[in-house]
Amino acid sequence: MNIQELNTSLVTLIQKKQELSKLSYNDERYDDVEEELHDLEDEFNDNFGEYLEDVLGDVHTQVCPDTDVLLPTAYLPEAMNAEGQVEITGKEGVWVEADAYPNKEARLLLVPNPMRIFLSVGKNVRQEVWKSDNSGR
Repeated sequence: MNIQELNTSLVTLIQKKQELSKLSYNDERYDDVEEELHDLEDEFNDNFGEYLEDVLGDVHTQVCPDTDVLLPTAYLPEAMNAEGQVEITGKEGVWVEADAYPNKEARLLLVPNPMRIFLSVGKNVRQEVWKSDNSGR
């Protein structure tokens, strides 16, 4: 797996989500940007879905075995800051039942620069549960 290509595609996808979020439904560009976003999501899932679903499956097994794995695009944040980093708010990503945090709202979030998956619980817990390495895992 080419992790750099995956990271670049992830950044592009998040930037497009961010662009769309800044438009009102009445904006004449909204439908075009939304269509571009859907095309990018489809391409991302086609190119990296199998690999990321395996990674997410491993993470789910370790962190939240009772929660189903969704499409990788469900785990993406809505925005990045100017430095290309994601500020984890606890409201983005996929809701999971984390065994280590029973009865708490927990979420898994896939972030770029470098590629990582975080477990976010409430306002205080931000635990890195997976990080890509040079071998693609």
